[in-house]
Amino acid sequence: MEQVKWGEDMQRWVIAFVLLAGIMSPVHADIRAEHISQLSVEYLQGEGDVSGVRLAYRPLEFHFTTLPLLGDANMYLEASTNFWQYGKPSKYQTNVALALSPVLKKQFANWYGKPVFWEFGIGVSMLTKREFAGKDLGSHFQFEDRLGLLIELDPQNKKMLAIRYMHYSNAGLSSRNPGMDFLNIAYSWRF
Repeated sequence: MEQVKWGEDMQRWVIAFVLLAGIMSPVHADIRAEHISQLSVEYLQGEGDVSGVRLAYRPLEFHFTTLPLLGDANMYLEASTNFWQYGKPSKYQTNVALALSPVLKKQFANWYGKPVFWEFGIGVSMLTKREFAGKDLGSHFQFEDRLGLLIELDPQNKKMLAIRYMHYSNAGLSSRNPGMDFLNIAYSWRF
């Protein structure tokens, strides 16, 4: 049974890698890097009594033009610290995850004149505790996957609001791989 799970996870990762490699192919793409300073404060709601706070910093953003399959898109690099808690206030169990993720972002619409984007990313993270919220997560090493919607709130593109689905798992690198799922609401600003 675990072999099948491992195979399904690996198949998912191979497909994601091939798609990302195809999208990011440098053939006929113009790339421009921009040093930015952007902070993000985020609330995480997980399964059951799991919740948390996530603090993120984005030092770099890359602008791609004429990407295969996408056209114009952005990719940013994000470092984050996640503080998770589980249980009732008198008996909280906590965990911390440090993560580094490249994230692809593409505008797809405008809403009342404000740009709306989707984002997709797969990064890496390290947990302080392998066992958390009644689960053996299999390893301290986890992948951090995300899929989200973002909206820029001001004309200078300095403030953003986002809602994301985030998933942490070891992708079958361990025989135990229950993963952790979160709904994330984020506010970020450039300075």
